[in-house]
Amino acid sequence: MAATPFMCRDCLMHGTAVSPPARCAQCGSPRVLAHAELFDLAIAHVDCDAFYASVEKRDDPGLADKALIVGGGQRGVVATACYIARMSGVRSAMPMFQARRLCPEAVIIKPNMKKYASVSREIRALMDGLTPLVQPLSIDEAFLDLSGTQALHKAPPAIALARFAKRVETEIGVTASVGLSHNKFLAKIASDLDKPRGFAVIGRAETIPFLAEKPISFIYGVGKAMTETLKKDGLVTIGQLQNRAPEDLMRRYGEMGARLARLSRGEDPRRVSPERETKSVSTETTFFADLADFDALSTALLSLCERLSERLKKQMLVGDTVTLKLKTAGFRTRTRAQHLMMPTQLTTTLYQTGLQLLAREVDGTAFRLLGIGVSGLEVADGTDPVDLIEPLIARKAAAERAMDKVRDKFGREALVRGKLYKQPKPRDTQVEMEDDD
Repeated sequence: MAATPFMCRDCLMHGTAVSPPARCAQCGSPRVLAHAELFDLAIAHVDCDAFYASVEKRDDPGLADKALIVGGGQRGVVATACYIARMSGVRSAMPMFQARRLCPEAVIIKPNMKKYASVSREIRALMDGLTPLVQPLSIDEAFLDLSGTQALHKAPPAIALARFAKRVETEIGVTASVGLSHNKFLAKIASDLDKPRGFAVIGRAETIPFLAEKPISFIYGVGKAMTETLKKDGLVTIGQLQNRAPEDLMRRYGEMGARLARLSRGEDPRRVSPERETKSVSTETTFFADLADFDALSTALLSLCERLSERLKKQMLVGDTVTLKLKTAGFRTRTRAQHLMMPTQLTTTLYQTGLQLLAREVDGTAFRLLGIGVSGLEVADGTDPVDLIEPLIARKAAAERAMDKVRDKFGREALVRGKLYKQPKPRDTQVEMEDDD
C-alpha cells in the first residue's frame, strides 16, 4: 500500500505514511492535511477570510465574538460580513436594510479602504517572497504559481503555502484560506472548500470524479438562466456534461458549450500572470467643472466605456480586470478595481462594472477627473465569452455588435446610445486622455 504525503498546518511537520495521523505527533494539532498529490501541485489561490471584518476585529479585540458587518449606511450595501454574521444569512453586496433585519445585533462599521489597502500590501509582500508569479484578483485574493520554487524554500509548494498562511495569521493578524491544485480554475474552487483558515487540495487524479457530482452552477459564470436552459435539456450535474461529446455541446451552445466541455473536465490552460507584466488600456476625462452628481458622472463614464471598448475591439483585445479612476477637486486619486470571471471588450460589461464601482464612491465629493481602464489583456478569439452566459447579456452583446457594424459603415455619430443622446460632445466639456501601459 502506497504511503500518503501529509503535513501539519500548525507546526509544519510533514512526511509520508501509509496511514497519516489524525493529529500531529509533534504538536497535537488536528489540522493535519493528507493527500496523495500534496507535494506535487504548485498552482494556488489564496483568499483572505472576510478580509475587511478580520482587519477590524484584529484592531478591536472587543469585536472578536460579535457579529460584524462592514458596509455603508441605511441605503448602502454590505462590503463584507464576519462568519458570525453570515450564520444569520448576511452576505456581501446585500442591501444594508436587509442585513440589519437578518442580524439586528450586528456591529456595523464603515469601510476604511486606506487601512485595508495597507494590510493588503503587507500580505502581498509575503506572497512576493514565495514566488515572482503572483496574480492579484482583488485587494484580498490572488493566484500564485510556485512551480520551480522547491529549491528556494527547501520544501514543496504546499509547505511553503502553509508557512505563508501561518505568517499572515501570526504577523499580520488576519486569516487566509488556500486552494492548491494543477490549474487556476480548480485552485479557486479549492480555496472555498474549507473556509475559514482552510487549506484544500484538488489533485489531477480526482479532478473528474470530484467535479462529476457537483451541480453545473458550480462552474463560475453559469448563472440562473443558463442553469435553467441546461436543466431543460436534461443537464443538471457536471458529470452529465462530462458524458457529452465536446462537439455536441459546441453545436448546441456555441462557445459556451466549448467552455463547459473544458471546465467540466477541469481543463484550464490559463497561466498565472504577474501584475507587473499585465498590460492595460485606459481612457480618462478631466472635467472643466468639477462634478459630484452621480447621473452626470455615470453619463461621462458611459462615453468613456464606449471609447475604451472601441479601442479594445480595434486592437482585438479582451481584458479581465476593470479599474475605475477618480481624482477629487483636491487632487486626491482613488482607484477601484473589479476582476471579471471572463474577459470582455464590450461597452455594456465595462459600463455595468464601472458603474458598480462608481456608485460606491459618489458621496457628495466633487471630482475633477474620471477614468476607466482594462488590464489582464489577451487576444480576443472572435467572440466575447460573457456574451454566452445569460440570454439577456447575449442580447445586449448582439445589439452592441450590430451597432458597431452600423458605425463602421456610416460613422460613429450614426447611432447614439439613449443616455448620451443630446449630451454635449466630450471635446466641448472635457479634456480626454487615453493610455496604453
